Amino acid sequence: MNTKIKPQAVSNFRDQQDHDIRDLYMESLHLVERLHRRLLDVIKDEFDRQGRSDVNAIQALLLFNIGNSELTAGELRSRGYYLGSNVSYNVKKLVDLGFINHQRSRIDRRSVRISLTETGQDIAETVAKLYERHIASIDKVGGIGTDEFTQMNKLLQRLDRFWNDQILYRL
Repeated sequence: MNTKIKPQAVSNFRDQQDHDIRDLYMESLHLVERLHRRLLDVIKDEFDRQGRSDVNAIQALLLFNIGNSELTAGELRSRGYYLGSNVSYNVKKLVDLGFINHQRSRIDRRSVRISLTETGQDIAETVAKLYERHIASIDKVGGIGTDEFTQMNKLLQRLDRFWNDQILYRL
């Protein structure tokens, strides 16, 4: 039996594939965005439980990501430590609150180097302990183990690379 595939059938199949990948891509975008907001909610809840209202979740996450480093505000964004457009505002606020030290670079007076104060380190440590609690229970309670994280991380890295290429090569 010699059966030929009609061009219309191939076109319909591609249209369905395009529709399917569109739906899945859009769902992934929503999940990535929602997961970041949920992480901020989890961090906020941790500080609420401790009765701390002197720092918000974005600021706490920023302090955690700075950790023991000494860097510039520009490096915060370029290294992916900060998600958001108002990094300067939050750095200034954290300096004013006494969580971050800042000093002009001896080499380039235009550049300001930042690091955590002892109080800032306490905030970073609170986030680190929160993460450690999650790590201790995520496999048992969340059902997400090493294999799932490995696969998810590979996929997220590929998506990151795809988006980066879109920007770099103007695809």
